[in-house]
Amino acid sequence: MILRKFSPFLFLLCVFSSCLRDEDFSTSPSDVLHFSVDTLDFDTLISGELAHTRTIQVYNPNRSAVCISSVSLLHGAKSVFRVNIDGTSLEQGSATDFEVRSGDSLRIFVNAFPPLSDADSPVAHTDKLLLQLASGVVQELPLEVHGLDVIKLESHEIVSDDTLYARRPYQILDSLVVREGAVLTIQPGARLFFHKGASLVVYGSLCVNGEVEANVIFRGDRLGNMFTNQSYDCIPGQWGGIHIKQQSFGNHINFADIHSGDYGLLCDSSSTDVEKLCLENSIIHNMSGNVLTLHHVKCRVGNSQLTNAGGDCVSVLGGDVQMVHATIGQFYAFTTGRGVALKFSNVNGDLKYPLERLVIQNSIITGYSNDEIMGNRGDEQLAFNYTFQNCLLNTPKYEAPEVVNCLWDTSDNAVSKADNFFPAFDLDRLTYSFYLDSASVAIGAADPLITQRTYPFDREGLPQPTAPHLGCYTRMLEQ
Repeated sequence: MILRKFSPFLFLLCVFSSCLRDEDFSTSPSDVLHFSVDTLDFDTLISGELAHTRTIQVYNPNRSAVCISSVSLLHGAKSVFRVNIDGTSLEQGSATDFEVRSGDSLRIFVNAFPPLSDADSPVAHTDKLLLQLASGVVQELPLEVHGLDVIKLESHEIVSDDTLYARRPYQILDSLVVREGAVLTIQPGARLFFHKGASLVVYGSLCVNGEVEANVIFRGDRLGNMFTNQSYDCIPGQWGGIHIKQQSFGNHINFADIHSGDYGLLCDSSSTDVEKLCLENSIIHNMSGNVLTLHHVKCRVGNSQLTNAGGDCVSVLGGDVQMVHATIGQFYAFTTGRGVALKFSNVNGDLKYPLERLVIQNSIITGYSNDEIMGNRGDEQLAFNYTFQNCLLNTPKYEAPEVVNCLWDTSDNAVSKADNFFPAFDLDRLTYSFYLDSASVAIGAADPLITQRTYPFDREGLPQPTAPHLGCYTRMLEQ
């Protein structure tokens, strides 16, 4: 009797789609869903590695609920993309029966697995996510990813002279070590992608031969975005850093871009009779620790950007250091406990390191705070020799023989601190420009004789004007 009473209802259930269980479900072709993105683009990822999962929201702005009869990938099981919808995976590239109530949304999780292609350039892979509505409408969401083949180096040691080239990036899965007596040469345009915690450790010598249009890149190996507008490449702590050991001398780094690691460039204490490092035309930026650490070494730095550190941008402990046309800026975004733009001292606890010479010329030293320069003469009997000449200094104004023709980065200027640079820092995307604003007092404030003798061209290869600018860039952008 019960079955006979409800048999018409059961018959109707068999006629209508399984997801049309409510009279409020729409069958109108005009009632469609809205995606949170027009195209889901994973950008470029390392081939053979699974991407970070991305999330898409599918909204129903209609007054009626909408039934999705099926969700599928155009390329089905052969797709390089993997899709999960509210906990349901697209087995063999498809799944059925989803509902989106009026004003509600559906979450779709997508990741990508671009295959190896044995190509020197990124290879594009595309697909489409297809939503078949009960109304018969098919909605499409394009999916895109580029796969980049790399040369993997794991626990790799350079024991004799060797060269890295620009043909494909190198992925360093564990620290790359240059043994004593060996020279590692890195050619223009080479890219070194380091895994989390991996570093370049130099006991021998390092020769980085970048060019103005082909910098050598040192960065983490997480490609793509953490969020829609937030690249992993802009997040510090993605890899270790470059560690130049005590027995290493004669290192030359030219036109390098070193960024987003635990530390930038660390030089261990050694004799100051021989030059340990010459750093030119380079960027070291966005480190969770120090950007440049020089422990009692002989070092020259020119035409370089040293910016944004959870520790100090530049830390000098004794030694013999010369810096010309440097832009040193402490605008690290992640902590209020960050260090300063420049710290120098002749002691470290009980250890004493004579500061034989620290000369900084035609440079900018600034940051968010009101005092970005910390000098500590911890031992009055030990050498503590420093000179600032034709520099813009963010520190309380003072007069001393060691300060020659310098300007002070204070609010008395038309622009100061971060406003010396244009365009403004984008703290959402964590992108920074250190081109000078046209109102900065750093414009035309360099000593032209020093410029002509050292760096008549800036870091980008542009000629310095007759009245040269402080820092490593001559390009000015106006609002």
